[in-house]
Amino acid sequence: MLGVSKGAEAALLTAVRDLRVDVVIALSPTSRVWCNVGPGRDGEQRPYRSSWTWQGRALPFVPMDDSWTPVNPGSGPAAIRGWYELSERSFVYLLPQAEIPVERARADLLLVAGGDDAMWPSLRFAEQLAQRRRSAGTTAHLIARHDAGHRPRFPGESPAPASPQGRAE
Repeated sequence: MLGVSKGAEAALLTAVRDLRVDVVIALSPTSRVWCNVGPGRDGEQRPYRSSWTWQGRALPFVPMDDSWTPVNPGSGPAAIRGWYELSERSFVYLLPQAEIPVERARADLLLVAGGDDAMWPSLRFAEQLAQRRRSAGTTAHLIARHDAGHRPRFPGESPAPASPQGRAE
């Protein structure tokens, strides 16, 4: 199973709950469940809710802290990594129950992350996932580039445009 960003979140959660998944490739993963990134079925974006359910029940999640604002709003795509980092600090008490328990997954894990990810801290998240696997006596393969951004570019794709606007220094 292959997932990128929120898709990696879904792939990792699926591997934890479905024994048929034997390999997960997670590109720019997160180590925890986050809230919705757009309107729900009801058309409403707020209140925040879990992005995922299992057997009809919402999985524990971390909401976003709406006090965050991009550095230069409206001047192009915003880098929102700071929003995720602020939300982690603001809702630190929710982090433990929102963690994706990859140590319970039977699947082999390949984690690919970049240290220059402006969307969320995928390298830190990938390192957390790999550490939890090691602590449980299982493995995860981590491929990291400190100069890589949120989504790897595949052969034939042009480079992604820079988005320094929302970066907090």
